[in-house]
Amino acid sequence: MKSRLRLLVVLVSALFLSGTSFARTSSTTTTKPKSSGNVTESAHAQKRVARLRHHRGSKRHVVAKATSARPVAAKTAAARSATARSAATRTATARLVSVKTTAGIRRSRLRHRYVEQFTGHSFTDDNTDGDIVEGEDPVVRQAAIEALGNMNGTVVAIDPTSGRILAMVNQKLALSEGAQPCSTIKVAVALAGLSEKVITREESVSLGGRAQMNLTTALAHSNNAYFEAVGRRLGFTKVSYYAHQFGLGELAGYHIQDEHLGTFPTHELDAKLGGVGKMCSFGESISMTPLQLGALVSAVANGGTLYYLQHPTSVDEVINYEPRVKRNLDIGPLVPEIAEGMTGAVQYGTARSLRLNFSEEQILGKTGTCSKDGTRFGWFASYADTQYGHIVTVVFLEGGRPTYGPKAAEISGKFYRGLYDHNFFRQPSTAASRAVSEKTVGAQQ
Repeated sequence: MKSRLRLLVVLVSALFLSGTSFARTSSTTTTKPKSSGNVTESAHAQKRVARLRHHRGSKRHVVAKATSARPVAAKTAAARSATARSAATRTATARLVSVKTTAGIRRSRLRHRYVEQFTGHSFTDDNTDGDIVEGEDPVVRQAAIEALGNMNGTVVAIDPTSGRILAMVNQKLALSEGAQPCSTIKVAVALAGLSEKVITREESVSLGGRAQMNLTTALAHSNNAYFEAVGRRLGFTKVSYYAHQFGLGELAGYHIQDEHLGTFPTHELDAKLGGVGKMCSFGESISMTPLQLGALVSAVANGGTLYYLQHPTSVDEVINYEPRVKRNLDIGPLVPEIAEGMTGAVQYGTARSLRLNFSEEQILGKTGTCSKDGTRFGWFASYADTQYGHIVTVVFLEGGRPTYGPKAAEISGKFYRGLYDHNFFRQPSTAASRAVSEKTVGAQQ
């Protein structure tokens, strides 16, 4: 009995102790958060929380910085925009100033650019004063007077088959010491170059760089670089030889009263002034008379006979006229080589102004324009190639700015028009020309 009682007491004690322990455990689990408010975390959890806090803090800092930077950025952008506008304004102003300055400089250059001043007079009212006209062809002379008008110049018309001067308007100027031949010298240079075989009609001569040109184009357009190159190929000695053969440096007329001598230099032009090249392109340092040029072109027109030019001063001298040959030039085969270029000058080149007044017959010619000591020169030498023979014409002008080669060509066109309108090209040679055609007399130089 006692043992059962002990067992019961033990069981009751065990149950009591067990309940008390459970109550304590329950009380600790449910009340501990309320009493302290702290959570005990592992080291790993603490590190993770620290990282999250740092990340969130960084994010808030970036957002705050961006938010605070917006007004600053706006201010900066506004400042930059204002700066850009200011810079653009300054640039535009600078450009405007630059344009104005450049324009001012250009105007200044234009104002101060060297412009050649001429003292010569291009017009006159006394072209025929003192002329001896009794032995001249009246039709030819009248056409020459009307063509020349009041231009300060001379017109010389020649029969290339005899050397007879058919008309010479303004004889004082025609018989003077002459002037620089300008580009008309190129006819003599072309013949010299062909004679020495330093050029051919088809050959393209280098003008520097990629530029090239043949003889026909060079004659038609009076290209200086081409003839400078030809002159250098020939050299001064050859140029001088052929110039004298063609009648430069000697009297062209036979007993023509008051004729002056054109000159050809004995030495080459100084290299600083262009040397032989300038002599062959512009006629620098050379003096040529209208009669000398007329005699040369007459030789080209008739195939190589260089006549003494004669100027009859009475009807008896015309009737008894006898041609006199100075020398025969070996240029017959070369004439066709230069004829195309001289025709081109009239058709489309420097002498095309001739066609403003005349285009019914073929005209071959060469212009020349240059100036010296305040006087400008205008040359045009030509011949008409017609069914009834040729007539050679030299127009020489001197004066100021209105004086130039194409103007001389224009006057020649008026002259040929006057002849054409009076049937000069529609009938055989004049009686005087027929009478002398069989009486050519040779004369030694």
